Parts: sequence; structure tokens; C-alpha cells
Amino acid sequence: MYSTILLAIDGSKNSLRATAEAAKLASLQENPVITVVHVLNISQSKYDVLHAQGTADLELARRKKFASIEEYLQSNHIAYQLIFLHGEPGPIIVEYANQNSFDLLVIGSRGLNSLQEMVLGSVSHKVIKRAKCPVLVVK
Repeated sequence: MYSTILLAIDGSKNSLRATAEAAKLASLQENPVITVVHVLNISQSKYDVLHAQGTADLELARRKKFASIEEYLQSNHIAYQLIFLHGEPGPIIVEYANQNSFDLLVIGSRGLNSLQEMVLGSVSHKVIKRAKCPVLVVK
């Protein structure tokens, strides 16, 4: 049912909870694959590139941020690939999900208060509205 899952992460505690839910769903399938995607904000990417010693150093720093998520998937024997994309998280996640054939998109809820959500909008809300596949928001 959910053999191809897109898991959108940002390194937060809600990302780890979303990872756990995605792993539960994947464990019910035969040969599941989870595509783990993290969207790097353009301003943060520029800062990272300018302050990194090189490409390998930059990749290592990014992977360390998501080590707990990778360890969780590995310990549960879930096949996954980690992809870094660049841009504004909401639209980029939607674009990636809609261009590929995923059975499910799993994303953590950031927990904005009602004023922040009204003014800024949440990434998960933007994804729910525009993704063509089913979306599971984990709180």
C-alpha cells in the first residue's frame, strides 16, 4: 500500500517522530523504500558554503544533523536515500512529491502558534494543500 514513502525532515523532534511513523508504515510492506528529503533554505545554504572547508566537509556537517534519523531507519532495516534540495521548503517538497510517484508523504508538524501560522503559514499546511499524494502530518 505504501511501498514508496517520501519523508520530509528538518532535523527537529517532530522530524524524528515523523521518521518513526514512516518506518512503522514501511515495515508493513515488502521491500519498502523511504526517500528522505531535506530542503536547504537558500540563505542558510549560502552561509554553509561560505563557512565550509570544502564540499566533503559540508556534506559531513549536513549528515551529522540527520544522524539520529538515519540511525533510526538503519536500526529498523528500512531502505532509504537522503536527498538535499534547495529553496523554500513548502513549494520544493510539493514539487518533488508531485514530480515523482510516491504512495505517501510524511512530514512533521512544526507546532507554530495560531498567529505565526496565520501570518507565515506552515510548511506542512502548504504541503497538504498542494501535494497530489496522501499526506500524513505527525505531531
